Amino acid sequence: MKAIPYGRQHIDQDDIDTVVSTLKADFLTQGPKVKEFEDKFAAYVGAKYAVAVNNATSGLHLAVLALDLKEGERVITTPITFAASANCVRYAGGEVWFADIDPESYVLSLERTRELIESKPKGFFKGIIPVDFAGLPVDLEAFRTLADKHGLWIIEDACHAPGGYFTDSKGEKQMCGNGNYANIGIFSFHPVKHIACGEGGMITTNSEKLYKKLASLRTHGITKENMAEDHGGWFYEMQELGYNYRLTDIQSALGITQLAKNKAGVVRRNEIANAYKKAFKEIIKFQKLPDGVLNAHHLFVIEVEDRKGLYDFLRTHNIFAQIHYIPVHKLPYYQEIGYGGATLSNAENYYSNCISLPMYPSLTYEEQMFVIKSVYEFFNK
Repeated sequence: MKAIPYGRQHIDQDDIDTVVSTLKADFLTQGPKVKEFEDKFAAYVGAKYAVAVNNATSGLHLAVLALDLKEGERVITTPITFAASANCVRYAGGEVWFADIDPESYVLSLERTRELIESKPKGFFKGIIPVDFAGLPVDLEAFRTLADKHGLWIIEDACHAPGGYFTDSKGEKQMCGNGNYANIGIFSFHPVKHIACGEGGMITTNSEKLYKKLASLRTHGITKENMAEDHGGWFYEMQELGYNYRLTDIQSALGITQLAKNKAGVVRRNEIANAYKKAFKEIIKFQKLPDGVLNAHHLFVIEVEDRKGLYDFLRTHNIFAQIHYIPVHKLPYYQEIGYGGATLSNAENYYSNCISLPMYPSLTYEEQMFVIKSVYEFFNK
């Protein structure tokens, strides 16, 4: 069997043709394809505004800046995520506080977050960054109620979940990143994600004020909006200190064709997930799916006691499973700045057992059956 990674991009002739066409056009960056991608992405998730950026980490950075995070202010996030979900707070000089995860869904626990907030004086925390981990949407309606009670903003890290949704108390489907409950949503276009642009990210919001702030910060804080009549077309103003976090037209063109395939891709990811669930039901623990939720399935994670043994065994069969993630509060940087003593038992127990099996739309039936057979072979040994 050829190598089977845990995730990979799928690029077809349609993707190649649109990139070649853009390479032959007038603009390679700062052209019309960026705005087209933004508009189509906003429509897809149901948000009013979208701002394309060079990667999701940049998007997270701009999000905390647009929400006016100041040095020393405190933000809560999950320890089971990629480090960028926490690092963005540190970029702005803020302090990261971790709340434990739910042991069944693996997302940030609403109860643990509430306990942490209520253990401190009002105003102690500034915001919350929940993560739609592995593609499973967080119940943002419940988090919004909690955040409003304590005057907090919410950034939804939806990097794993384009196309996923939860159902709110009114029975309405809430697409990840639609901005109805979170102030800002963040998406990633890394090759192993649903929509592959090589690198890239998208910020979504329903706030015109935040949209304008994000768009300004993305491009050095420069604007031409206030150009006086006596100035020529060259004139611009730098009104604040921003960054060069732009996405190119080349990447945007690829993003447009990739986005068009995502609905079918999420369907295929759920077919793969259901096959794993059927094979492992009542034998191996996997992520719980709440009622009324569509998991976009960036990952399919199982928990096993001998995780390292299975990881090594699968590699001998050319199956390259992965671990998602080392708890952020256990990383050396965060231990050195004071998080070494944090006790987050659910996150730590999860990490000791978790392993992500191959999950991507182009995974064939034969490849998946080989993965399942290999897992059973390991346990039968």
